Amino acid sequence: MQAEYWLKRWQNNDVGFHGDNVNPSLDRYFTNLNLPLDSRVFVPLCGKTVDIHYLLNMGMQVVGVELSELAVQQLFDELALTPKITTHGLLTAYQALGICIWVGDVFALTVEHLGHVDAIYDRGALVALPYTIRSQYAQHLISLSDAAPQLLITCIYDQSQRSGMPYSVPAAEVQSIYAKQYSLKMLSCEKLNQGIKGVTPASIVVWLMTARAS
Repeated sequence: MQAEYWLKRWQNNDVGFHGDNVNPSLDRYFTNLNLPLDSRVFVPLCGKTVDIHYLLNMGMQVVGVELSELAVQQLFDELALTPKITTHGLLTAYQALGICIWVGDVFALTVEHLGHVDAIYDRGALVALPYTIRSQYAQHLISLSDAAPQLLITCIYDQSQRSGMPYSVPAAEVQSIYAKQYSLKMLSCEKLNQGIKGVTPASIVVWLMTARAS
């Protein structure tokens, strides 16, 4: 997962991937998950995203996992919350009312760590992972959450035109790694006029995924 790369970026405040505003796709499509108040939403590779503020303000509980402890510390500072910090093997938990963020490698996270979740919100995780581990990551999420419904945001463009994240994750790949356990519905495919890192054409794609009947 190139842990040193990500840790160094947070240490150097090289976090251009961190947006100051709530993701418009979350604001527009979150209600498609049909979650009651106090539902528990899992946000993998969460950084210090302001989307967590949004979810808390919507009456959700939030559980996340993030490699950088600095990012998690900044998140709690920005939420004006004082966390209880506990160590659990390879992971550290930062907890306050309605929120628990695990610090460490997402692949070290277990069902016992995570507990029950009602939904997954993946805005920046799948697109941050190289192709070689995206299938492993998807299966890990399915196992962790018992295939909880998921709002997934990806992007598509010609990956040969640039290297690095956010990676292009075409519809065929989403189908390949998730369709066995989930029914997939594309909610939106919106063209980005400015492209992605200067590459055009490019689009943002929003998926709603619900578990297939067993």
